Amino acid sequence: MLTSTTRAFGSPSRYIQGYGELERLQDYTADYGKKVLAIIDPFFYDTLSPALKDQFETAGAVIESVKFGGETTITELERLAAIASGYSSDVVVGIGGGKTIDAAKYTGIKASAAIVIAPTSAATDAPTSALSVTYTEEGVHAETIYFKRNPDLILVDSKIVSKAPVRLLVSGMGDALSTYFEARAHQESNTANRIGKGYRTTLAGMAVSELCYQVLLEDGLKAKQAAEAGACTEALENIIEANTLLSGLGVECVGCAGAHSLNSGFSAVEACRNYTHGEIVAFGTLCQLVLENRPKAEIEEVLAFSTSVGLPVTLAEIGLEASMETDLRRVAERAAKARHIVAEPVTVNSEIIYNAILAADAMGRGWKAERLSTGV
Repeated sequence: MLTSTTRAFGSPSRYIQGYGELERLQDYTADYGKKVLAIIDPFFYDTLSPALKDQFETAGAVIESVKFGGETTITELERLAAIASGYSSDVVVGIGGGKTIDAAKYTGIKASAAIVIAPTSAATDAPTSALSVTYTEEGVHAETIYFKRNPDLILVDSKIVSKAPVRLLVSGMGDALSTYFEARAHQESNTANRIGKGYRTTLAGMAVSELCYQVLLEDGLKAKQAAEAGACTEALENIIEANTLLSGLGVECVGCAGAHSLNSGFSAVEACRNYTHGEIVAFGTLCQLVLENRPKAEIEEVLAFSTSVGLPVTLAEIGLEASMETDLRRVAERAAKARHIVAEPVTVNSEIIYNAILAADAMGRGWKAERLSTGV
């Protein structure tokens, strides 16, 4: 519980989003220094590396590119940090998904360089955060490393992001879905935000978190349909911003609670390994609302949104079943020990979480069955 009245808000220094903005990368990095190191996702490396080289050479500048190894192990992070230091990088650019982004943040911090993040999808709010998540060689979560500063610039090229797999966009909506509800839990439980040193949440942090949810409800389905059609519309631009900036600021300036604690539990179960972070967080959000005994209308609003865009509302949709008691109790036990669970405004233990999971699954199955029977 907080005893201080000091408030704090943290964020990246700049956020720029637009169609084709990566084609102007050199213009932006020039503000931070001359020696630029780009860490690029393996999927994009062969295409973007020569394109960036041409872009920088045309401007009379130089960029070095390195292919990310695919996993944020400490070995890989230290390899990249050594490259950046050896090159005396002024700027480290991370281009790719969440793990590439986390690798770039770690590298930039270690090299004391400016950090520019260019996500290639709107699958998570990782671009804005002051942290890197590390994994073992086997792909198991190892630790989260927290930094004292956020990236200097988030550069979102909606031309690239709009062409990413639609599942990633929807997954980002699942991650963003938890933002307001976890922020509200923090506020109600009087829990310190993620800035550190026991700070209170600002009005701006709560306002951004609530706006994130409102944008999802208004533009989520329209954005998905646009992405499926290969179109970049205003609704899609809004969801890209909600998934990336609004959700990211909500997490940075307030924090996580039950939904992400449940994600820690579900992610440790083998049956869930084929599902994305956002998909699992979406079901975790439903579990959190049940855990907090929120009004029926609010839970149904979340159920309606999730089913409309294709996010999970049942255990079966993340690879589990209510009958898998051993696995579900393991999830509950891990969630009950997660660092974010302290933000819940209700009494929580593994037994309570286990029952909330079962109840959420039952509500989700009931909701889907009712929609099916009525043809809605």
